Amino acid sequence: MTDAELVRAIEDNLAELLMAMGAAGGGEQRDDAEARWTIGGSPIDYHNAVVAAYDVAAVAESLALLKKHGVPGSWHAGPSMPISRAAIQAAGFVSGGSEPGMAVRIEELVPADVPGLSLTRVGDDDALTVWEATLGRGFGEGEREARWVASVYRKLGYGDPWQHYIGWLDGTPVGTATVFLGAGVAGLYFVMTVPEVRRRGIGAAITYGALRGALEAGAEYAVLGSSPAGRSVYERLGFREYCTIELYEWAPTG
Repeated sequence: MTDAELVRAIEDNLAELLMAMGAAGGGEQRDDAEARWTIGGSPIDYHNAVVAAYDVAAVAESLALLKKHGVPGSWHAGPSMPISRAAIQAAGFVSGGSEPGMAVRIEELVPADVPGLSLTRVGDDDALTVWEATLGRGFGEGEREARWVASVYRKLGYGDPWQHYIGWLDGTPVGTATVFLGAGVAGLYFVMTVPEVRRRGIGAAITYGALRGALEAGAEYAVLGSSPAGRSVYERLGFREYCTIELYEWAPTG
């Protein structure tokens, strides 16, 4: 893939994931020539998401929907979105930082291993319950976010394009990851290691193992949006930054 193709794949994989999760959560969907969003299906701002817009009128329209549903929400503004960032902020959305969009050819990943660590793929509700409990110990909004994400994944099922993984250290669940096969690539999400065993290479090892599974499923490239803490981990594995996804957030008051 060319650099330009990888940039678009980074944007589109995230958009497809958010739209699918939002629909499963009951969100109000829009997907046309002027805008693409899912709003109202989640209590989490990141997942009530505007992922594409080509008319500035979409800014006010998305805000009206967030107010209608009484939920927080976000704009995910990548390189292909022509809407002025100033226009988004003028409507009341505030900067929520940015995520470097990163990619790697999976066969070029630098191997990562941790003694005593194993990886299992989630294949049923019981395993997803373990995945949820593990994610809730250290990701995002904790148990609240993990509960919603797991409820959506139960509806979406356990076959491709969804691949969820649990990392086990000496038989104890210590980490999670999700791979979403979409837009011609494998997107990596919800990579988390529980606090008490961080800085031991577990996140890198889980990432490597999960993406080898994606390679077996036919994916050639992997993409992700990194947190500040995870960036150096992904760079050591061979990921390279190709773009930036800017986040703008809004939350109800009172």
